[in-house]
Parts: sequence; C-alpha cells; structure tokens
Amino acid sequence: MELRSLKAFVTAAKRLNFSEAAKEMCVTQSTFSQTIKQLEEELGTVLFYRTSHKVSLTKAGEELLPFAVTTIDSADNCSRRMNDLRELKCGSLNIGVTHSFNMVMHETLKDYMKLYPDIFLNIVYKPMTELINRMMNHELDFVLSFRPKDNYPLIESHLLFEDVLSVIVRRDSPLVKHEKVSLADLVDYPAVLPAKGLQARNVLDRILSETNTQLNVRAEMDEVTPLLRLVRNTGLYTVLSSSATEDVDDLVAIPINHDGCHMEGCVQTLKGIYKNMASKEFIRILCETSLVKKRITDWLR
Repeated sequence: MELRSLKAFVTAAKRLNFSEAAKEMCVTQSTFSQTIKQLEEELGTVLFYRTSHKVSLTKAGEELLPFAVTTIDSADNCSRRMNDLRELKCGSLNIGVTHSFNMVMHETLKDYMKLYPDIFLNIVYKPMTELINRMMNHELDFVLSFRPKDNYPLIESHLLFEDVLSVIVRRDSPLVKHEKVSLADLVDYPAVLPAKGLQARNVLDRILSETNTQLNVRAEMDEVTPLLRLVRNTGLYTVLSSSATEDVDDLVAIPINHDGCHMEGCVQTLKGIYKNMASKEFIRILCETSLVKKRITDWLR
C-alpha cells in the first residue's frame, strides 16, 4: 500500500468529488481515479460509491479513513524530523495567535526572524475557537491563546504565564482608585468591550451571567489595538487580560474581583504530533520575553 494512494483516498474522502480531489493533488482525473481503483483492488473492497451525481464513502471507506489519516500523519512526522536536521535553513511555521497575545509577539518575531531568516512565518490572528479548529485540520503548527474553558480532547495546553481579567482604563479614570474592582463598581460607567467570541469577552460573559450583572456597553470591537486606542481617546473602559497593557504607560489594568477571572496564557498543540524544531525555537524565544520568562515550564525539554 503506497502512501501516495492513501493521500489520494483521504483527499477524495474530504472532497467527495474526484475532479476537485485530482486538482488538489495536481494530477489528471483519470490518473486519480486509477489510483483509487488500484487501492480498492489491493484492499479487495470498494471504498467509494460512485454515481454520475455523487461520490460517498462505503462502510469500508469509513473504516479505512482514520487509519489512513494516522498513517499520513506518521509519515509527515518522520519527514519533519528529517527536516530538523537541516538546522532550520528552510521551511515554514504556521502560528495561530489570539489578539490578546499581541503584547508578546513583537519582540518574539523580531528575535526569531533575526536568528532564522530562512524560515517563512505565516501568522494568523483569529478568535481562539477558529484557531483551534484550524490546528485540528493541520493548518497550524500551534496556537497561542489563553487556556480554553471548553474541553478539547485532542489538544494539549502548555502553561506560559498566569493572568487575570482586568478593567483597562486611562490613568485619569475615577476607577483607578480601586486596587481591585467589582462588577457592581462598573455598572455606572460606559464600556467598550471586546467582541463576542474573543476569550476575554467569553470569560466576562460567563461571570456576568453568574452574577446577573448588566454593564453599560456602548461599543464592541474585535481588534485589541483599536480597542485600546478608543479607551485612550474617549475615557471609556474595556475588559481584557491585565497583560494587554504590558509596556503601556498611559493605561492601567485593574483586576476584577471575582474567582472566575483567572486566566492562563498557553501554547496549544495537538496531542501526539511531533513538535518540529522551528516551533520549539519560536516558543523558546517567546519564553525569553519579559512577560513570560518567569513562568517557563519544561514541556519542551
């Protein structure tokens, strides 16, 4: 059984269209169909139902699919190990980043690109759930986000630093007098919040629901940088992790006094997937930033 045949099978199972699958694999449709036919003959069973309008997996195809995916992943892991021997002189790194991790990315990127100029970096900023899904589809090598509250059985979370959900205000805000702020302290002040789906907003919505509290929300934004700019320009407050104001002199982070506000900045990886050297080096450099180096863990060793 050839790896090429299994890749063709998995591509066809994903597309359920031989023409599209052939294009994805850069072969003619007749060549692609012949590859599937040879695999079926080798296994002694039909893997796809074919009609003029539809392609679908047979029971045998459904049984083969997870084993084929595992085999291809194992081959890819082997290939990655061999590529590591090239001392990071080629290749690419696909990183998913939530907006809250802006504060550690700039320094990390500068140092990484200086050390490894031949590694192409593809960095995707999206909400955590979308990034996790893309990683599970093998589109990303790892994700930088706060530890998800939902259960993801295929994901490992590796601690980088601890944080707390906080109110972010200008230094002239009357809220600055508080060492910690309660939700009741906020109801009389207008807010601009991160958009629904962002991790800080998810944590906030959970504790608002638990306490039956309603805030005076004037606007929502799905980008942290313009959100903080609006706080500076208007005097509104927002709610983010305290690290969102790291190295920012004109804004103050005041922790919210609630047990559910604890947050953990993590590297999210797929279980059982080989961590390539490019990923390890990026995370090593990230751990040397001032924000996270005091919370380094030994999972990469």
